[in-house]
Amino acid sequence: MIDGHSHLGYQGRSSWGAQNYGRENLIDNLEQYAYYGFSAVFSAGSDAPNIVNEVEVARMNGEFVGAQLLFAAGMAPTGQGPNDLFLGHALAVEERSGETILYGLENSEQAKEQVRIAAEKGIGFIKIWVDDRGGSQVKLAPDLYRAVIDEANARGLKVFVHQQFAIDMPDLIAAGAHGFLHGRIGGDLNADIAAQANAANSFIVPNWGLNELRREAIGEDEFLSQIFADSVMASLTAGNDNRLTIVNRNPMAEMELRTSFNGLLVAGVDIVLGTDAGAVPNHPFGYTGHREMEIYVRLGMSPMQALVASTSNASKHLGLDNRGSIKPGKSADLVLLSNNPLDDIRNTRSILRVILGGIEVDRDSLRGKWKP
Repeated sequence: MIDGHSHLGYQGRSSWGAQNYGRENLIDNLEQYAYYGFSAVFSAGSDAPNIVNEVEVARMNGEFVGAQLLFAAGMAPTGQGPNDLFLGHALAVEERSGETILYGLENSEQAKEQVRIAAEKGIGFIKIWVDDRGGSQVKLAPDLYRAVIDEANARGLKVFVHQQFAIDMPDLIAAGAHGFLHGRIGGDLNADIAAQANAANSFIVPNWGLNELRREAIGEDEFLSQIFADSVMASLTAGNDNRLTIVNRNPMAEMELRTSFNGLLVAGVDIVLGTDAGAVPNHPFGYTGHREMEIYVRLGMSPMQALVASTSNASKHLGLDNRGSIKPGKSADLVLLSNNPLDDIRNTRSILRVILGGIEVDRDSLRGKWKP
């Protein structure tokens, strides 16, 4: 599997924030992804390039077995972009590392120059935030995001978008955006937008779990608690932060989501698995990918469609030609299960073995390290 939207480095074993960002914690995050059967992950606009590249070289040299890490240069109006909590932490990592993480955009010509700078650093993706954060930030203007997308397309870089509402999507698609990291799926994402996205080959990440799982008592889920200390899990059980063992859902809201989601599927829009894991505290890497697929199926996907979203669709849009499907010559990335996920998508949890690049992930050792 592949996670097409996350933010690595800030979530540690027992805390979240800039203090965790560094080589050791990034490796831990990638090992956690591997434990849950993920071969690659895209970190969306919050990374220090030199540190990430050092970690990726270590992975390729066999210093650890973990998911491949791809990342983007984050772009927004100067000093803005991530949610207000995350923004301060990303800026703190910038200051400590001396690296540019958030590229401020001020005018069209300067925006194009920022893309050129990112391209010269070998960064293959641009993440743009088109969101005023409820009025606390300035929304990225169309002339700026068009300049970014034009320059990125000219240089072979892909632009992925965090957009505020579905109404933002038509102009972004027309400008040449490659995909959307928040689906904004609902009544506003109508058949016309779905048809436009399909015609442009723009993908959509539904990104539902970020909201849903913060209401659930995920600390009571053994699939997660097996790798975290009891003290960490205790804070995620029923009664803490208003978490519930059984979550009641609004039937009308569910129907609206199902209708909009089905419209995307009927239109042939590529759905890509993404979780936004790590963007907020306690939205765990790997685990949330399995949960996201469960939501997809609940809202109308077949199990096979959910698996495609998490594998070949994700590899296609991230340019991972050697991953995402099983064919001669591709990386031997395999998750062996005891039960068939086509019978029940929750069977992706029944992991027997994980093999990445032909090397087995020692899941027992990782469990022993994380929860001795």
